[in-house]
Amino acid sequence: MLVAFWYILTARSNTSLPKFVAGVGIFRTLTCGGWTYVTSTDDHDWHDIFMISYLVATLPWTLGCLALSPPNPKAVFYRKVLGGAFFATLVPLVYFFIQHKRVAYTIYAFFEWSLVLLDVAFDAVTALDFAGLELVVKDTKGTSRGNSKMVSDMLVETEKDKPVGQLMTTRLSWSAALDAVADVYNGFIFWSMLTSLGLLVWYFPLWHMGISGYEAFVMSTVSPFLLGIPPLRRWVIQNIRISLLLSLAGLLAYLVRSPEYRLFSVGFGVWMSCLSWAAMFHSERTQPARLEARIFAFALGLVASSIAKFAFWTNNPIWPIMHAQTGGWNKTGIFLAVLSILRSTRHPGMSGGELSSPDPSKGSPTLAGLGFAGLMFGMHSLLSDSSTMILWVWDGYPVTGPLAVPHGSWTVLAMGAGLTLGLYYPAVTRSWTSYGIASVGAAVLTCFHGWPGYYGALTLTTYLMAVAPTIISSAARHPPGRTFGLGFLLYNILVLAHVWVVAYAFVPGGPLMREHTDWVMTATMLFIGAGIFSATTSAVSSSKHSYNSPPQARKRRTYYVYVQLALQLLSASIAYLRFPAYNYEPYHKEDKVITAGIWTIHFSLDNDMWTSERRMRDLIKESELDVVGLLESDLQRIIMGNRDTTQYLAEDLGMWVDFGPGPNKHTWGAALLSKFPIVNSTHHLLPSPVGELAPAIHATIDAYGTLVDVFVFHSGQEEDPEDRRLQTEYLSALMSESQRPTLLLSYLVTKPKEGNYNTYVSDKSGMRDIDPSDWDRWCEYILYKGMRRSGYARISRSTITDTELQVGKFIVGEPEGSDELISEEQMPEGLRFPALFRGEGVRGHRYHVFDQPRYYAPSAQTPDLS
Repeated sequence: MLVAFWYILTARSNTSLPKFVAGVGIFRTLTCGGWTYVTSTDDHDWHDIFMISYLVATLPWTLGCLALSPPNPKAVFYRKVLGGAFFATLVPLVYFFIQHKRVAYTIYAFFEWSLVLLDVAFDAVTALDFAGLELVVKDTKGTSRGNSKMVSDMLVETEKDKPVGQLMTTRLSWSAALDAVADVYNGFIFWSMLTSLGLLVWYFPLWHMGISGYEAFVMSTVSPFLLGIPPLRRWVIQNIRISLLLSLAGLLAYLVRSPEYRLFSVGFGVWMSCLSWAAMFHSERTQPARLEARIFAFALGLVASSIAKFAFWTNNPIWPIMHAQTGGWNKTGIFLAVLSILRSTRHPGMSGGELSSPDPSKGSPTLAGLGFAGLMFGMHSLLSDSSTMILWVWDGYPVTGPLAVPHGSWTVLAMGAGLTLGLYYPAVTRSWTSYGIASVGAAVLTCFHGWPGYYGALTLTTYLMAVAPTIISSAARHPPGRTFGLGFLLYNILVLAHVWVVAYAFVPGGPLMREHTDWVMTATMLFIGAGIFSATTSAVSSSKHSYNSPPQARKRRTYYVYVQLALQLLSASIAYLRFPAYNYEPYHKEDKVITAGIWTIHFSLDNDMWTSERRMRDLIKESELDVVGLLESDLQRIIMGNRDTTQYLAEDLGMWVDFGPGPNKHTWGAALLSKFPIVNSTHHLLPSPVGELAPAIHATIDAYGTLVDVFVFHSGQEEDPEDRRLQTEYLSALMSESQRPTLLLSYLVTKPKEGNYNTYVSDKSGMRDIDPSDWDRWCEYILYKGMRRSGYARISRSTITDTELQVGKFIVGEPEGSDELISEEQMPEGLRFPALFRGEGVRGHRYHVFDQPRYYAPSAQTPDLS
């Protein structure tokens, strides 16, 4: 009734806003009833869906009511106060939502129900406006006849030359809105293909353990050099629809089973996509409104790509490493891509392709190309996944900084804020003051951990998105082959440098770049600075603010702003829905057993170039692992797709996770997943004077009320024996310092009972081998002390990776026991390994080497020889 009366009061013939607000009012009323009636105990998923829908709908309802308010100062004042209090309450609500998963449920409930009271109070203010309405629904003041001004009218008059006024005055058109959505989706397709290229290239040196030759496909992006040929440039500009449709070969690549041909297909798709977008930017250089729209769609495509990865646990659902069985949405993505290309290119040809841009001699095409290279590399390496910079500053437990969920949405918010800033205030974003602030942010991100480092990350994020319109529009004014072609070439060099800093042991000239992420970051900012210098010396814009542009440009801009707002709401919703429950329990808590495993996951690409998270999840779950160490797990680089496998595994399996040393620590990664709370964790980089860095995690978990130390460690490679000797002594000293029960889940690169093995398993370290008689090992080892080892098994990998899963069972609170074997029948049911891996096993996973698990006596006794 309230929504209906409000509509009667505010409806006017010349605006659709009252209808929209009425629809939102009905929707939020139903969703509020939903989360109030369906409690989290009744149905947790539907409770969350109703509540987040209600919260999201409250924003347009509140703003809509304010905009439509009659000129009643008292009512407007109360609406502002109560509306502000409602949204201010969301901040502590989110905080205590995080806390209530553990200890603060009552406090969270107070804030949750405060929202209801504030909501009711906000709507109760309508009584002040309804004073002029009788129950016969007769408007005695003439407000509903459009005879008096509304708050939105006064706002438009006072702010008509500013962004908010332009948004309020634009009359929406569904056709124009669909155009904006199609353009942004085209940008999403570009970034989806570009971010998949390095991932497919990486597969080949990964399996060759060195340069394979397929790395040349990194250069698929340099196709804009061809735009330096006038006839070819004209053809691409006049046939942009064909060019974009051909680029979809990069999405269709998922249908190709052969890894080599799949890479060829993606390489061709990226080639055509880069060619098409460079041609579009250049062809629109004399049409500022259309160029601005292309740039905004391009940048928003990156935002959409990052949000898609946020929703799909750092995998893009339309990547060619995905298919239906791994959670891919490839068919849907291709279908929408075709529709978006047909929609956005339905007007044949583009103006300005062969026209001279004004003042073409001003600015340097080389500097513009440098700026484009730095911008592309910064956006790709840092912003293509919302968790990348969060893992840069991650420092273990207790948590002293941001988390991938929910703070990934903060990164997305900073991206959107930066893009809006660059759109409306380009003079600010291209100033040297802004550049200096961003450079400080880059330095803070590189040098600091925790919240200080993340604040630097947010500063840099905002700037990169804000400066995109300036740098791309500057590059578009010069010959495209010399700007975009050179830009993509230099971008590729930065990509290789950013891989060389960690892959130095396997590439020519690698030692020069060893551990120099700081050099790469410095080069990125210097390149961007060169682009800013070129932009400030060219005639990009003479106006102080870009919103003083023609009405057509302002109207077009509005639709992209609305698309961005929708994306931000989607990002916040994903953060809410993905937030972990923290109600994890081990598999056999009644037996006080820890089932621990070690697995080298080969960067989550299986033998056939498909993402392997779900197959890994299945094996870990079926093996009933309570604690597992993962090695070769750091995927937060362009060449690995900027991914984080541990997010999906931790959320789906219900485990705490420590990512280990971050991407800026130059290792191949070590991670820990635990069903038990991680009380504390410390990250180590072991001595590595020559070879690759050796990462280690020293974590303390609370297992059944007993503190247990867990080490996850990846030793250096075989070619560097001195490195491995120093690493052995370092880790053995660490383990010897622990007076608690201890587990080592490791990759040691040694033979049993030879060389460094005798330092790891020694009186000094106090560690014991899980099975000294197992001679068939070289890499993976499980060592322990201070608790009983009851079982050991080796499970074959199928085609998931190149290394098996080794598993041990340990009983907390019992002495270490003996090395004597006993039969499975002598073990309690809760201490036995799952039976489904016996014989032929399941999906290629079976007990091998011993063909069955091994079980050990609790103390010295006659071995069971049966």
